[in-house]
Amino acid sequence: MRLVATLGVFALAGSLPASALAQDSSPSAAPADSVQIGEGTGGVGYAIPKNVYVPASSIAKPGSAGKFAHTTYVLPTVLNGNTVPAPSVTLPGGETPASLECVYGIKGLYSSGCTKSVSGAETTSGWGTIALVDAYDNPDAASDYTTFSKEFGLPTTGFTKVYANGNGDCKTPAANAGWAVEESLDIEWAHAMAPKAQIILVEACSNSMTDLLYAETVASGLVAKTGGDISNSWATGEFSEETSDDGYFFYNQYPAVSDIVFFASADDAGCGAAYPSSSPWIVSAGGTTVNRLSTGKLNTTTPEGCWSGSGGGTSAYETSSEANPYQDPIFGGSAARATPDFSFDADPNSGVDFYSLYGFGGWGVVGGTSVSSPSLAGIVNSAANKLGSYFLPAVKPAGYFNNEEDILLYSQLPAQTAYNANFYDITTGSNGCFVGKSWDYCTGVGSPRGYLGK
Repeated sequence: MRLVATLGVFALAGSLPASALAQDSSPSAAPADSVQIGEGTGGVGYAIPKNVYVPASSIAKPGSAGKFAHTTYVLPTVLNGNTVPAPSVTLPGGETPASLECVYGIKGLYSSGCTKSVSGAETTSGWGTIALVDAYDNPDAASDYTTFSKEFGLPTTGFTKVYANGNGDCKTPAANAGWAVEESLDIEWAHAMAPKAQIILVEACSNSMTDLLYAETVASGLVAKTGGDISNSWATGEFSEETSDDGYFFYNQYPAVSDIVFFASADDAGCGAAYPSSSPWIVSAGGTTVNRLSTGKLNTTTPEGCWSGSGGGTSAYETSSEANPYQDPIFGGSAARATPDFSFDADPNSGVDFYSLYGFGGWGVVGGTSVSSPSLAGIVNSAANKLGSYFLPAVKPAGYFNNEEDILLYSQLPAQTAYNANFYDITTGSNGCFVGKSWDYCTGVGSPRGYLGK
């Protein structure tokens, strides 16, 4: 394991225009000029609008389920363009740390309209460590982190990059432009939501599940030293052996077993479950659209809706277990795991500013549940409840394992006062699955409002 930072410039090589993509099945009432992505194992799939660009790294290849993972970010492009969006040397006008901290009730007055301010981001929250597990190398990760932090007035220290190469699959992960964008947005938006937490980028040798799961063990060992969170902005199609991999997503090295929460993107293929999001040990991150008025201010009447690309659905293989009693009141104790758990802005057309020199060439706007997972990890980290996967009450010295963070999130659904204060219940929009009051298959329990109950 080593700390690395070198420079380079690279475009989104190998990216495909949306018109070149293909999919096994189409949802009902798909737009006539749309295309499909994802393996479609859990639902109707997702019709990509013509103003959304899907990079090659975010396309699930046929037969890749359980073998290889894909990134979960998409980019906005010109209407009906389907061309690679161009990088900018200045901020391109996406959502900023300050604007979304206002939207999510972390800082600023919600009633003010939460304009897209470059200044005013939270700079004092966060604790311990947030690890971002990704594949391949981003040679500019450290400088991207610094550039982003300086632009928004965030601390410029606290970043480390680690090669997860101890399994012998590589000496140094190869640079990869598509995954470099993923890594830049991951470290930047985890940092934006938890600026005092230490940020560690853990790079797997490749996007094989073997290498990524090994990287997960490396991340767990690093975060266990301080406590914190681990975010996974990648997905693979569900597969019949996935339950045997669930153990990678809770830390079970007694006695240092608590204070780590695992997150994963719910994917960007619309209605349907994906792995590891569907693991009952994971906090599954869904996606919303932030609604703004023509004036640029937030629509405070309906501030968010379901993003049509957000993953979410019923797992084909994961069932209720000791890890997820949190969904028993919704589906019953023997029901399958359903995703997501809660959500964050993911629509590329209400996307966030990011900086990636090697992967993208400069500043850009990005969306996808790749934004949701590290951002929610940052919010939960800043809430500082320091939950994890193990509880050791004095009356029962043996203790037990569970997903404490999801238990906290779901416990507030029946509590009208706490739920309405701590979450925004998203009832508009559609990803092809049920979207409505309380929990749904696009946004879970909703999007966060403040730190209470997170």
